Amino acid sequence: MKKPTTLLLLFFYLISFAQTPSSQKSPPLEVSEASEVGMSQARLDKIGIMLENAVTEKQIPGVVALIAKDGKIVFHEAFGMADNKSKTAMEKNTIFRIASQTKAITSTAVMMLWEEGKFKLDDPISKYIPEFKDPQILDSYSILNDTYTTRPAKNEITIRHLLTHTSGLGYGVIDGDERFKKIYKKAGITDLFTTKDISIESSVKKLAKLPLHHNPGDAYVYSEGLDVLGYFIEVVSGMPFDKFLRTRIFDPLGMDDTWFYLPKEKQDRLVSVQQITDGKWNQYPVTFYDTDYPKKGAKRFFSGGAGLSSTAKDYATFLQMYLNNGELNGTRILSRTTIESIMKNQTLDLFGDPNRDYGLAFGLVNATGVATAGWGSKGTFDWGGYFNTQYFADPEEQVIGILMKQTQGEVTDETRWKFRQMVFAAIDD
Repeated sequence: MKKPTTLLLLFFYLISFAQTPSSQKSPPLEVSEASEVGMSQARLDKIGIMLENAVTEKQIPGVVALIAKDGKIVFHEAFGMADNKSKTAMEKNTIFRIASQTKAITSTAVMMLWEEGKFKLDDPISKYIPEFKDPQILDSYSILNDTYTTRPAKNEITIRHLLTHTSGLGYGVIDGDERFKKIYKKAGITDLFTTKDISIESSVKKLAKLPLHHNPGDAYVYSEGLDVLGYFIEVVSGMPFDKFLRTRIFDPLGMDDTWFYLPKEKQDRLVSVQQITDGKWNQYPVTFYDTDYPKKGAKRFFSGGAGLSSTAKDYATFLQMYLNNGELNGTRILSRTTIESIMKNQTLDLFGDPNRDYGLAFGLVNATGVATAGWGSKGTFDWGGYFNTQYFADPEEQVIGILMKQTQGEVTDETRWKFRQMVFAAIDD
């Protein structure tokens, strides 16, 4: 007979895992000939030439591109340099700061807990993080002494609002409103990522005290809502956010190269963030953040909105799980029915992009986007990251496209639209 302690540990182990064995068993991503899945090798070769030319023309210092169809990788190539100063060539397993591509992973974690019945999407966040109770809206702001007044919001911020960037929260340094940039800076809000000794709990609780752009639900304003949800995951699950992602998503999917802070043995694969100055690619300097955050500092701030680093192959694995309706290699991360909800327009006409709607984790190509051409089928989901990374996945065509670059500052990079357009043009069935 097992000891009570052993049984208790086993109980907590079992209930802590939303992912379960599935009756479906889609294989992990593997390499295939293009013709086997209805893709034109000649047209894929043209994509390689386009990316090679972009490096030669100094649009980008380097890039890793991956294309998959029907669960098979038909294009996975590296071009240019991971770091020009040290003459380090780009490799297919180079690790990139994926910034806002983190958001879809955090949203997935939220929905895993939702599937367990831990909360309702329209619950007020203050039910779990009391500091958000009775939100206030910015009413007036004085540029003379950086003081402001507020008025009560008409309603509470919900979990759905945080997932859809309709909460009224802002984004500090990258906010489009100068008033909020100053308010967040003065309050000591941590934006995006940091090497400093800060927890997501402390930053989120500071954020909760600040005014909102608008009444929750009234508008779409890109925000730190997913950082709030990173801490929310800790509260609801009882696990540190990084450990939750590791045990519940990354390990089950085999995403061994996806981390907030890289283990020492992976650090030499991290690409440099580069900018072009006087016609040469140089490492981007320390600004309000240190670009070496994935491998130095306190390593305590787990940004649910922007903190992860990953590879093209790992992120393609994550997207393939979605194309498989929540399952990969016999492990179910989310239910098909949950994914159907995630992929519905959640913001109505608030998103402001005529070609796309916004769901619970991704931008979604709509009928107008299909008619525009080059965006993919209706329901294609996509997003990108602060350091010039992009992805899309088309459930109808079962196509994934990932473009990993790492730049800041002004660039004349046309690879984003060319790559996507040329991927769909390479379908040959």
